[in-house]
Amino acid sequence: MNEHLLENSTLFKGLSSSEVRAILEETPHHVQCYDKGETIFHLMDEAARIGIVLEGCVQAQKSFANGSQVNVTSRFPGQMLGPAAAFSEDRVYPCDVIALQPSTIMMFQREDMLRMMQKNLRVLQNFTTEISSSTYLLQQRLELFSYNGIAQRAAFWLLTQSRKTGHLTVAIPESVTRWAMLMNVSRPSLHRELRRMETEGLIRYTPHRIEIISPDGLEALLDT
Repeated sequence: MNEHLLENSTLFKGLSSSEVRAILEETPHHVQCYDKGETIFHLMDEAARIGIVLEGCVQAQKSFANGSQVNVTSRFPGQMLGPAAAFSEDRVYPCDVIALQPSTIMMFQREDMLRMMQKNLRVLQNFTTEISSSTYLLQQRLELFSYNGIAQRAAFWLLTQSRKTGHLTVAIPESVTRWAMLMNVSRPSLHRELRRMETEGLIRYTPHRIEIISPDGLEALLDT
């Protein structure tokens, strides 16, 4: 097991490897592997389990009667699955969670997770921070999805990150592929729009970061 990953996971951040090991020794859990395309949580199933992604990438997907689909959020190694649903009043998963690639998940039962938080203040703080951050990010994504154009979504995301950090240079989240997943667009389409925005003098695009050349130009995109 990758103890370094667990030390830096959203749930165990700030704890040493020995502390994480001690917590896991006294907390029932199991590790489960999923094939690409396999469903981890089903829509409206009882939200009895909470997971931590150890390997791979999974995605929460919401399908609608008209055949459309929204990729609600993606989760990568170290991030949690289903915490809000498990502790909600309804206690059901609000969407399907699918493995986008072969994935390994550490699973906890809701009651065991609750006991873990009762015993360790750091785990409780990390869990609360995760729920709060997820709620805030969901609000941002709802605003992001209000823009239909890929360039508009890219402009909104870049301006949001720039305001958050106070810098005009914005780091791409690991890769353009992951960034495209976050914005619910295809990688080729995003890459094409970024190159067009660069040609228009709005940004300077490099493999790992984007420099905002014209914040006003990006703001103008949002009004089109």
